[in-house]
Amino acid sequence: MKTLLLTLALATSAPLWAQNEQAVITIQADQPRQTISKHIYGHFAEHLGRCIYDGFWVDPAMNVNKDGRIRMDIVDALRDINIPNLRWPGGCYADEYQWRDGIGDPAKRPVTLNSHWGGVTEDNSFGTDEFMKLCNLLGCEPYLSANMGTSTPKDLRDWIEYLNFDGKTHLTQLREQNGHKEPYGVSFFGIGNESWGCGGNMTPEHYSEQYRIFQEYARNYSNHPIKKIASGPNSTDYNWMEVCLKKIPQYALWGISLHYYTIATGNWGQKGSSTDFDEKEYFGGVKNALYMDTLLKNYAAMMNKYDPAKKIALVVDEWGIWTEVEPGTNPGFLYQQNTMRDALIAASTLNIFNNHSDRVRMANLAQAINVLQALILTDKEKILLTPTYHIFKMYKVHQEANLLESSVSVNDYKYGTESIPGVNVSASKGEDGKIHVSVVNLNPNKAVPASVILNGYNAKQIKGELLTSASYTDYNSFDKPDKIVTKEYKGFKKENDGKITMKLPPLSIVTLEIQ
Repeated sequence: MKTLLLTLALATSAPLWAQNEQAVITIQADQPRQTISKHIYGHFAEHLGRCIYDGFWVDPAMNVNKDGRIRMDIVDALRDINIPNLRWPGGCYADEYQWRDGIGDPAKRPVTLNSHWGGVTEDNSFGTDEFMKLCNLLGCEPYLSANMGTSTPKDLRDWIEYLNFDGKTHLTQLREQNGHKEPYGVSFFGIGNESWGCGGNMTPEHYSEQYRIFQEYARNYSNHPIKKIASGPNSTDYNWMEVCLKKIPQYALWGISLHYYTIATGNWGQKGSSTDFDEKEYFGGVKNALYMDTLLKNYAAMMNKYDPAKKIALVVDEWGIWTEVEPGTNPGFLYQQNTMRDALIAASTLNIFNNHSDRVRMANLAQAINVLQALILTDKEKILLTPTYHIFKMYKVHQEANLLESSVSVNDYKYGTESIPGVNVSASKGEDGKIHVSVVNLNPNKAVPASVILNGYNAKQIKGELLTSASYTDYNSFDKPDKIVTKEYKGFKKENDGKITMKLPPLSIVTLEIQ
């Protein structure tokens, strides 16, 4: 029996809507398009703050379920959202990371300095083999960010041989001594990170020449082909993208990255609080998050010029909202809370990625644990799942499904003299016939009536799930970890003409499963 899963994410707070105004959502349910890659739903773990240490990797004496020093309640939570890949070891840290420092007897590994994030020392107890074990426990693919800034092409070549070669060499014998006889078979390699900034302060011309050299030594061993990802532009640096596309041969690229962070205030020097903000900053946050759509349209047009066959993936391997750190925490650790606003930003961004999945074939939220727009926060033995985590759990149904064309008609959400689309949507259809529609309503004051028209599909049975809270500043705390959690939703009806009508609560994400 065919099943439809419908996800709707909404908000509350701005001009009041008239009672007779509604969102009309139209889905071409019988016209499946390209596959939405599961890798769009990827995550990021940098040696930054408490993401690795005191996040994934904990003190042996900590009284939690562990596999070695890997914290298993975190692993279980991430497995539950079907995490497809994990990016490591950075970020900016990647371009000072020497992979040989993190292998072998942990007691003999050198203590080094993390000069990017907090000026703390790094004991290198979590290195390549530990990360590969973590990915195995998670059931996800590793995405390694290779050091171009302070290492050589030989270092990259040797790292790949250590990881992927199935034969007897000095490096593979080291791997066997370190507990893993068989090759790991890593596919995804980013070559350099933010090479326009912390990764070397390069020009695009210089980076392109360096990339050509480094990628030559990112070789395929033992039937383990490498997917090479270039360090692409920051936000609107269109020149960087164009130079790279001109100067790097297509055969040398699987993908090229894009980094874009949402700053609610628009001011990097004063990014605003993660929890204490008014409607102006709420509007600024969702408005700036939606700018991702403009970026992807512009970069896709540029890439189509040089790669009309769309062989090169656009990899948005750093995205999310960035606010000021929580008061009293290390400024270099980037620890922030996670509110209902962040959930709406995550849902809107994932809709954008789905709709651009002809180009966007990989993305990584920054970051997984205790850093920036985290999925999970920890406090000693305690963990909590953030509103953003619940979005990824609700949206996992899109992974490896086919995109369906969708459109929405609704009033804009206005604040002052500015306005943005009040609703955004994406939809997909899986091999099992299930259809999933995800809708985000960004108007934040009233419950919104909505109609969903499914062209080419007859819905029969419906059940629903709801995520909501009273304010866009609400968040889950260690005292109240379940303040924002999903619950059953029954506010829908199938009409005689086949439409599905519903009343969408303020600040809500609704998932309808329809058979």
